[in-house]
Amino acid sequence: MSGDEAVSDYDVPDADAMRSLARDVVGPELRAGDLVILTGDLGAGKTTFTQGLGEALGVRGPVASPTFIIARTHPSEVGGPALVHVDAYRLGSLAELDDLDLDAALEDSVTVVEWGEGAAEQLSEDRLHVTIRRRRGGEIDMEAPDAGMRTVALVGHGPRWTGVALAADAEA
Repeated sequence: MSGDEAVSDYDVPDADAMRSLARDVVGPELRAGDLVILTGDLGAGKTTFTQGLGEALGVRGPVASPTFIIARTHPSEVGGPALVHVDAYRLGSLAELDDLDLDAALEDSVTVVEWGEGAAEQLSEDRLHVTIRRRRGGEIDMEAPDAGMRTVALVGHGPRWTGVALAADAEA
């Protein structure tokens, strides 16, 4: 993959498949210093994806949405990097994101920023963008809001992601 080329698009039918994609395809490629930016509508599966990353990294959980606390750090239980999980939804400006001092933890952790598109790119030229889109049409089942097909696009930016194969042999 070149620095700005989509790695793959995945059709993801449910929450378990979303966690599996993150755990089995993306997670094994992550290392300390990586920045992952998650984009998607409310309820698209950003936190579910991050749960799969947490499983892959062997971090202390549970991984839950950090919406009201803005950022949560999950230390590794297996000697790997910590997972710093950020929800930028409630941040009003780039300055507020900068105030979180994420670049201090960036070198030693895997940093995941939900709602970070348009703001978190300033943290690193090397980053992985994960865009999750819910298939349009049909009604959302409020009894099972995580159900329903999503499409997940993985796009690497910068030299760190050049040559990294984030494709599975089969769809997630």
